[in-house]
Amino acid sequence: MSNPTENLRFAFTAVLGHKLRSFLTILGIVIGVATVTSMVSLIVGFNNNVRQSFESFGATLVQFQKFDPRFGPGQRSDDERNRKNLTYEDALALKRLCPSMAAVSPERYWFADNGDAPNVTFGTNEATPDTVGGVNDEYPAANNHFARDGRFIAAADVSHTARVIVLGHTIAENLFPHRDPIGKMVSLQGRRFLVIGVLEKQGSTFFESTDSHVFIPITTFDADFPWIKRYQGVNIATIPKKPELVGAILDEGTGVLRARRKVPFNKPNDFGIMTPDKLIGNFNAISSGITLAMMVISFIALVVGGVGIMNIMLVSVTERTREIGIRKALGAVRRDIVMQFLTEAMSLSGMGGIVGIAIGIGIAVLARTVAPLQTETPLWSIAVGFGVSLSVGLVFGVYPAFKAAMLDPVESLRYE
Repeated sequence: MSNPTENLRFAFTAVLGHKLRSFLTILGIVIGVATVTSMVSLIVGFNNNVRQSFESFGATLVQFQKFDPRFGPGQRSDDERNRKNLTYEDALALKRLCPSMAAVSPERYWFADNGDAPNVTFGTNEATPDTVGGVNDEYPAANNHFARDGRFIAAADVSHTARVIVLGHTIAENLFPHRDPIGKMVSLQGRRFLVIGVLEKQGSTFFESTDSHVFIPITTFDADFPWIKRYQGVNIATIPKKPELVGAILDEGTGVLRARRKVPFNKPNDFGIMTPDKLIGNFNAISSGITLAMMVISFIALVVGGVGIMNIMLVSVTERTREIGIRKALGAVRRDIVMQFLTEAMSLSGMGGIVGIAIGIGIAVLARTVAPLQTETPLWSIAVGFGVSLSVGLVFGVYPAFKAAMLDPVESLRYE
């Protein structure tokens, strides 16, 4: 009677006796498990990074904008492109007519990738913001971004079209590496602005970071850059007075904008609404598709690896026919032979699983080291990878094991 320890010893003896053959046999298992482990690590880390980025905007943010929120490239439909821009006056109407809204932040931007944004200079120092924003005093509350030093733009700055500016953390460091920027005068496209504040450091995120932004009052923005106002509307960020009023501000804001934009009752909104939950849902749909594609690729690799294991086990059964006959002559029953060859098949696939897991974790670590990707390998993915590899050995090892068990001992002993 054989025991598991003896079967494992036989299995590893057979594997080590044919190292190259064993390696080529488990190559498909290695590729499949490595793909699963690395992709799970990348996707889990990516999902966590996206959620943290969304949370940085605030869980109750509701933003009204011209276009519908989405991920990925692609052309906007004609209906979306032909929509009217949202206006500063729309934001004032929301503030006036929506009692559930605690903050309403109209925002207009000059993006560096839509034409070179102006540099900010102080003496001989110069910094290039990636975005110049025109905002009001409710921007910090609506977007969960606050001033670290000094203060943010006030309502009086907006009403008086004040020439004041708030710098992102990186812009402030570049212009004032060893000085306090508050109270200094900087130039923005030849126009002089008083620095009144510096934003908190946000760091890199999946989405935009305010570290390289500068902000001025939206009225000043419109006066200094009228061509942007002419062609670009505003995004209107809002938050409710209480978290449970998110639904209320959605309804109130939608009603006010539909009325102002004269949208018929039987027509859909001609503006987009962005909430963290909606964006997370869109992102999860995309990441689920990517995950499914990677799983299909992994499944194909595992099947190829399983076929390789079945093939090599059939070869092993043929090579060891006399050994099987001797074992049966000494009293081994069919169950013992089945367990011996199943153990060998599962040992092969299990070794492939271990190597694949190691490679997958290595790929995740490499991605985290050389690229700005946050990867995370959950323990369940390691357990699943190893369990799947053992299952492949079990499934594809059954036929060779039973073929070995069914051999006639007399014929086996005669086999040359």
